[in-house]
Amino acid sequence: MKNIPFISAFRDPAPVRGLVARIHEQAKPLAKATFMEVCGTHTMSLYRHGIRSLLPKHVKMLSGPGCPVCVTPHAYLDRAIALSRQPGFVITTFGDMMRVPGSTSSLQRERAKGADIRVVYSTLDAVDMAEREPNRSFVFLGVGFETTSPTIAAAVVSAQHRGIKNFFIASAAKRVAPALDVIVQDERLQLDGLLCPGHVSAILGTSVYEPLANDHGVPCVIAGFEALDVLQGISMLLEQVVDRQAKVQNAYRRAVEPQGNRVALALLDRVFEPVDSTWRGLGSLPASGLRLRSAFRDFDADRFEVEVEPTREPRGCACGDILRGILTPFECKLFGTVCTPDSPQGACMVSSEGTCAAAFRYGQTPAPTS
Repeated sequence: MKNIPFISAFRDPAPVRGLVARIHEQAKPLAKATFMEVCGTHTMSLYRHGIRSLLPKHVKMLSGPGCPVCVTPHAYLDRAIALSRQPGFVITTFGDMMRVPGSTSSLQRERAKGADIRVVYSTLDAVDMAEREPNRSFVFLGVGFETTSPTIAAAVVSAQHRGIKNFFIASAAKRVAPALDVIVQDERLQLDGLLCPGHVSAILGTSVYEPLANDHGVPCVIAGFEALDVLQGISMLLEQVVDRQAKVQNAYRRAVEPQGNRVALALLDRVFEPVDSTWRGLGSLPASGLRLRSAFRDFDADRFEVEVEPTREPRGCACGDILRGILTPFECKLFGTVCTPDSPQGACMVSSEGTCAAAFRYGQTPAPTS
């Protein structure tokens, strides 16, 4: 293992060296193995730690639709921008959405022009703002997977309890399971296993992945985000492939319970209901989104009629194919030239969980050698 890059960069290389050696040994009987990580934090960890360079050449990691900002379609952002231009409206959002390019503008550009667009660190911050300024309409951009959706649900319940009438949710919340069901059936990918997201699994538990293993024969391993977590997850996937098994394994037990977070799930079910939703790169997927139930429909920002410009995708941007795992960022003609963090053409280069952002930040530096 002396010539495998990156190992010496770890503070304590011995455990990493041991796991890498195990992975190389496990992979020997296989002609190839293709796995996909479906969490943006896993993607960032893979690039940051140079984990792909530690793996045997015939063990391949693909990045999937694990970034909620990245899978949010242009049309949603164009509508948010249109709302920001209306008198009396305040758009509140997490920071990752600010620089995402819409068809002709972005939230950051609209704020520079004078629109009232505020970055918040909690959905409840937006509720508090609405309470302090009752004469303005506050719209929170509800982008996220099941990790953040319960906090959005909590904000809606809080607003209702406090009698706040000027707080609204523009929901772009997504459900992970329907997207994974489509991904594992994509014959172009020929996936041998999934490295499942830790944060989402802390809410959902482990059973959500059982149809992928039982119905589609795809091994699933829930893993944490440190280098050792990721390597352990890959090793467990290889073990299943070699043994011709397909089951769900939890390698992140310090954070993930089999039943998930029951309080968060109950809150989510109380406030939201499944709805068909459009994903960048995957199209419209049945029951893959969340909308407010009828009891909370007064807080739905869809009630506002606003003229939205025709949606235009950036020419040459491969973000959709990258989110499906069909292409890597390095195969996009715009990557690193026209499209950079300073001048992003697609959401994958903007978000802190975006594959292109991770590849640009960590993937172009020559790997150190031991």
